[in-house]
Amino acid sequence: MRHIVWDWNGTLFDDLHIVVDSVNASLACFGEGPIDAVRYQAHYRRPVPLFYESLLGRPISDGMWQTIDRVFHETYQGALSRAELASDALEAMDAVLAAGGTQSILSMWWHEQLVSAVEAFGLVGRTVFIEGHRGTPGETKAEHLTRHVAHLGERFSRTVATPIVAIGDITDDAAAADAAEVGCVLYDSGSQPTAVLEAAGHPVAASLMEAVRLAGISL
Repeated sequence: MRHIVWDWNGTLFDDLHIVVDSVNASLACFGEGPIDAVRYQAHYRRPVPLFYESLLGRPISDGMWQTIDRVFHETYQGALSRAELASDALEAMDAVLAAGGTQSILSMWWHEQLVSAVEAFGLVGRTVFIEGHRGTPGETKAEHLTRHVAHLGERFSRTVATPIVAIGDITDDAAAADAAEVGCVLYDSGSQPTAVLEAAGHPVAASLMEAVRLAGISL
C-alpha cells in the first residue's frame, strides 16, 4: 500500500482566489492594476520573484521584494476565512485510509500556520505527520520534500506504507518528487495551465479523488 504526501496550498486547501487577491494587493503597492485567475495562471512561475517580474515587466529590487512579500502574506493571512478545503479533500483523504494507506501533509507555508489550519479543518487524525516550512526563506520544495521523506523513514518506518507518492498542484511539486525519488500525481487546480502540468511528465488529475486513484489507491 502507498503513503501519500499531500501538498496543502492549492491542493487540499482551495485558496487560489485569495492568492490572486493577495498578489493584487502587492501589485497595487507599485501602481499596478489587478489581475484575474487567468492572468495569474499565464504568468505563474518559480521562484516567485520571477512571477512578479513577469507581471510588472521589470526587474525587482530587494526592497521591492520585501514589500511584495510582506503585503502578500499580510493580505493572505487576513483572507484565510474566505477559503475552504477542496470539495473532495476529505473524501480523498478518507479513501486513502480506507484502502489501508497512510498520509502526511507537507507545505512550504510556515509550520505553525500550517498546523493551525490543518487542526481547524479537523485533519490531524487522518495524517501521521504534518510538516510546514521551518527553514530559511528561499529553500526549495525539493529540499523540503527530500527531508520530509527522510523524516518519514526515521520516525515512522514501522507505520508508513510504501511506496511514497506526492500529490501537488504545480510543477514545483513534480520537480520535488523527482529530486526526492518518489512518485507524483499533479492536481489541476488552476494554478498552472494543464499543458504545463502535463509536460512535467507525471499523471495529471482533474480532482483529488482521481489523484489518489492515479497514485495507486484502490477506490
